[in-house]
Amino acid sequence: MQAKQTGTYYVQVNLAGTSKSELMLDTGSEYLVINEKTLRLLKDEAQVKYVKDVTGVMADGSEIRVPVYHLAHLRIGDRCVIEDVEVAVFRGNSRQILGLSALRKVAPFGVSLEPASLTLSNCQDTPGSREHLASEIDGHDALNEHHDIASIINSASH
Repeated sequence: MQAKQTGTYYVQVNLAGTSKSELMLDTGSEYLVINEKTLRLLKDEAQVKYVKDVTGVMADGSEIRVPVYHLAHLRIGDRCVIEDVEVAVFRGNSRQILGLSALRKVAPFGVSLEPASLTLSNCQDTPGSREHLASEIDGHDALNEHHDIASIINSASH
């Protein structure tokens, strides 16, 4: 995770193996948000499927209707694969957002501002893998030292 001068934090995300992007971390966003350019790339590789349209409320209070797609999988950093994520699509080349539709799947998660890092639980190493890892996404994309704790949390939920 990297801090930008604007006080926002960005995370490297690979969307279904086709599109590597920096997504802004936003726990106030219900969905992971991609733009139309990224959607076209994912459609070309048959990695998304239309689900529904939703009406969202923007930060300024305005409402916007957007399509939602099912994304097969994504990788946060180098080590954390998440499957079956709903993504909202904004028009044009808008900023892409790592929101709660993805973050809920790696809960409990933690955000540290100094140093900037994102700690995730219940990660998979590869798509379809049953092994769950904990992962810390920072400037080095290192594996979190709390692997055993995440494994215990994951085991207790099954």
